[in-house]
Amino acid sequence: MAFLFHKFQEGVKILAKSPTFARESRLLQFEADINLLFLYTSYNRLGRNAEEADAEEIIDMANKASLDDQQKQVHENVHSQVTNFCSYMDEILLLDQKVKDNQATSPATPHSPPRSSDLGLAVGGNSLAQDRIGNNIKSRIMRLFGGWFCIYCISSVLCSGFIAASPWFLITDKNFSTAVPETKTVHRIEVSQRLKDLMGYTLEVKPSQIPHEDAGKGLFLQGEANIGSVIAFYPGVVYPPAYYRYILGYPRVDAQNSHLITRYDGTMINAQPWGAGGESREIWDWTSSPEPKHTMQADEKGSDLDGTHVGGNLEVLERRNPLAFAHFANHPAKGMVPNVMIYPYDFPLLEKDMRPYIPNVPFGNDEETGTSKLGSFGLKTWKSNNNESKVPVLKTLVLVATRAICDEEVMLNYRLSNSEHIPSWYTPVDEEN
Repeated sequence: MAFLFHKFQEGVKILAKSPTFARESRLLQFEADINLLFLYTSYNRLGRNAEEADAEEIIDMANKASLDDQQKQVHENVHSQVTNFCSYMDEILLLDQKVKDNQATSPATPHSPPRSSDLGLAVGGNSLAQDRIGNNIKSRIMRLFGGWFCIYCISSVLCSGFIAASPWFLITDKNFSTAVPETKTVHRIEVSQRLKDLMGYTLEVKPSQIPHEDAGKGLFLQGEANIGSVIAFYPGVVYPPAYYRYILGYPRVDAQNSHLITRYDGTMINAQPWGAGGESREIWDWTSSPEPKHTMQADEKGSDLDGTHVGGNLEVLERRNPLAFAHFANHPAKGMVPNVMIYPYDFPLLEKDMRPYIPNVPFGNDEETGTSKLGSFGLKTWKSNNNESKVPVLKTLVLVATRAICDEEVMLNYRLSNSEHIPSWYTPVDEEN
């Protein structure tokens, strides 16, 4: 495999000088990144049984394939890895099928005493989170959606008996419907360790090894990950450009928030509300995070988070996701080199079983952007390779390994470009070498 990787490195150097990619700088960077991701993720997909002929074929394809074809292949490669990750998480967290079948056929007791928390529906019966979450989520949901209904007894109030008897819970009105499956009561530390056992690596957040006083916490990979592996998800709230003004501190959104990142298409992701994750699968009410709430400038019209400007931002997410920590990856210090790169991953929303493991929620509503439903909420349409039909996607971002990583800190090239606000710790990376 080392010999094959050397061939890829040589191919990268040759393609970087190709006039095919020599256009405007931003487009050049995007095309160069897609080209590298094509090589890295395809190499990863070859596996340990790869032969020299396979490597040569991939390099030849990278020389000849159009940017569109390369993007499709990268998406397929990354999505395959994400699918495997979600399968591992299901194995770790979902109840055994036999248990679920037993629960589904057990008699309902609609008038049994309520649980200790009236927010059982938001955490799927996970007592770890029930003790932590208060009535603020219930009141916020009722304010946003004007009431909710128990489909078991068609009541306009929450039916505690239905909650106690069912293995999953449903909140529904004409605008919103979501189910929260009951999961195993497993602490996120144990989830992380089990993922490492199954996949070969996991992530840990601890003090950075970068020798600078402002380094703070860093992201560390535990175990071994091959080149082209999807290392981490960048979690948080997804803002299309039309909604930048709702980000705290607008227009200087980065002044008080170091956990922001922007995709090539202008979509911005704010990981500050996600923090260090949680201990449950729940309807994630990101607006109740301890960080300062999003506000607008005084001269802007509208309000902040009163529900009239926020649409579709309540999602069932797995807060114990061991890979949802890309926002802790630091920029390499002088003399260090990055070992990951970003990929703007468009998650197809038709993959509903995988949705809880994609740690992002969209911000916005289609009325205000003037777009169709498929084109709002940070969504766009994506053509499936199978039938070329368009499906809605959520614009997210993942980190992909640019070399083999083993028990070390994850480093990401920040590519800061605003010379007026470059921090003292930032040293540009020589990407040609």
